[in-house]
Amino acid sequence: MKASAWGFAAVTGAAALCLPSLAAAINEQAVSDQVLTEPVTRVSPPPVTGKKTHAGLKVHGTKNKQSRLQTGQRPAPNGSTSRKGKTPKSHANRPRKPVKILKQGVRLNTGLCGRVQPDGSVPGPDWCQPVVPGRPVVPERATPPPVVRPRPEDVTWDQVFTESKDVLFKKLTVYVQPKGKTLVNLETIVYTDKTGVLTYPVVVAGFRVIVKATPSKYIWSFGDGSSKSTYSAGSPYPSKEITHRYLKRGDVRLSVTVEYAASFSVAGLEPQFVGPVPITGPSTPLQVREAVPVLVDPPR
Repeated sequence: MKASAWGFAAVTGAAALCLPSLAAAINEQAVSDQVLTEPVTRVSPPPVTGKKTHAGLKVHGTKNKQSRLQTGQRPAPNGSTSRKGKTPKSHANRPRKPVKILKQGVRLNTGLCGRVQPDGSVPGPDWCQPVVPGRPVVPERATPPPVVRPRPEDVTWDQVFTESKDVLFKKLTVYVQPKGKTLVNLETIVYTDKTGVLTYPVVVAGFRVIVKATPSKYIWSFGDGSSKSTYSAGSPYPSKEITHRYLKRGDVRLSVTVEYAASFSVAGLEPQFVGPVPITGPSTPLQVREAVPVLVDPPR
């Protein structure tokens, strides 16, 4: 009985020692629950916006200031003081800070700009280049190539020939006697127009050029696989300067190629000789027929 009395007294003493600490914890929890359960008035800060046009693009930005709940600070109850003993200020009374709009350095990559090169440049349009604050962006202009004025020595024969071939270097036609038809083994006469020295002025690269052409050789093609070269244009009947005998019947086409000895002088300088210049004329059709002897009775 005595031992049980001492045990009960020990338990009662320990419980008496724990009661003050337990009461203090219960009061602190009640205050904390009261603070958390009281309604909190949240004032959202007004958004600050800015609009600016830069490099032909319209930039629009919006910025919201973080509230206390976003920063992790516990709001104080209405009418109460903070831990430091100061009453929190309302958002409506706080002055708004001006938002600075970026004026330089705005660069939007739309996929047209390449990577930065070792020299600091960026492949792409002008707005891809980096902008240094305080320095205006001036697009680089390509340097035009130097103007090279032509000289008389720079005029070539190809340029002169292009300007004068249709007028000065004539295409000659073959004339045949008898005309249109001939016989096998008959001396067929051929000839063409006789031309002397031909002169024609042209303008090439702003310079006056005098071109001269002289027929020096005639190459005749008779249409049966044979040809002949002469230094004369031939003559019509009764002259037989240039003739040809066909060995079989058929239809042939004749032509003549004239080789011209040419020269040209640019702006009064010494003439430059060019040659030969072959020019082939149009073809002339000819029918070759065969004559057959027929015996007939003399008239009585």
